[in-house]
Amino acid sequence: MMASIEALSSSESVTSLCGALGLARSSLYRHRCAAPAKPRALREPSPRALNPAEKAAVRALLNSPRFEEAAPREVYATLLDEGEYYCSWRTMYRILDAHDEVRERRNQLRHPAYSKPELLATGPKQVWSWDITKLRGPSKGQHYYLYVILDIFSRYVVGWMIAEQEAAVLAEHLIVETCTKQDIAPGHLTIHADNGPAMTAKPVALLMADLGVVKSHSRPHVSDDNPFSEAQFKTLKYHPGYPERFGSLSDARAWARRFFDWYNNAHHHTGLGLLTPADVHLGRAAAILGRRQAILQQAYQTHPERFVKGAPEPQSPPTAAWINPPKERSHAQPTPTKPAEIEEEGHLGVALPAPAGTAPYSITVP
Repeated sequence: MMASIEALSSSESVTSLCGALGLARSSLYRHRCAAPAKPRALREPSPRALNPAEKAAVRALLNSPRFEEAAPREVYATLLDEGEYYCSWRTMYRILDAHDEVRERRNQLRHPAYSKPELLATGPKQVWSWDITKLRGPSKGQHYYLYVILDIFSRYVVGWMIAEQEAAVLAEHLIVETCTKQDIAPGHLTIHADNGPAMTAKPVALLMADLGVVKSHSRPHVSDDNPFSEAQFKTLKYHPGYPERFGSLSDARAWARRFFDWYNNAHHHTGLGLLTPADVHLGRAAAILGRRQAILQQAYQTHPERFVKGAPEPQSPPTAAWINPPKERSHAQPTPTKPAEIEEEGHLGVALPAPAGTAPYSITVP
């Protein structure tokens, strides 16, 4: 029937024919589109066209060091002024387009493909994150540097230090003291950091190898590969008691000591089921949740009508903490969204000899 309509469509309109036969015009058009297209006849190359050898010579000239940064029009005009003619500048464009070289012909710097760090912690002392942030000093342009090492599972600050400069040697002392105080066994810990000078310094990498610690780094120019440390710094700097400036180095250390003591031991973290980082890090979570459950059960028995969804249960902390969870597991594993962190009771200030040319500093490790 379609063939009959095609034959009659030359003398009658398609609309009238389809209406008479009760056929939708779209069916006819689909039939036309489904029909195999007629093969195009091969065109003979124009006798005026450049032969392959001439095209290769023009392409080599355009990609030469002299002209690799110039547009074909500029190359064409320059050659004309020098008494040379190869082809029109439009032909030059066509030759480049055939090799996908119209946009950029220079050798480009190719950055390596950095793999996304994927770190999982199912308990304390498995994955730590550390970073350095600036604290404003007493005058404009003067800063102090706060080093913080954080356990991503418990959000517990396991070690911190404030110094007058950012240096790899200071980071080494902090890492050694923290691993010692936390009793870290070789091969059981990964420490993640960004790509700052102190983090990527060779002495720090060698130190971690000696300690049996696996090092991990964020991808360059990726701001959310170190989310726990960044969130902890935001919590610190948005704290109501955070001053606009610190009057001295000792002033900054005194304030940080109070802050980290509060944060590790008194701050009820929303990402931890309203437990404190110390509760999770030191294994007190189960006992505290049991007491909370007993209190909630007593409240439910007293006024069951106030609990429309049944007997309440205390919120539990996540069973895992990820840095960049794999996509196939991101829905199966709990992913903390807003980390925060601090330190615990019993600060131990460790005074170490200052490196040459630096001010004295101290390390605080719970």
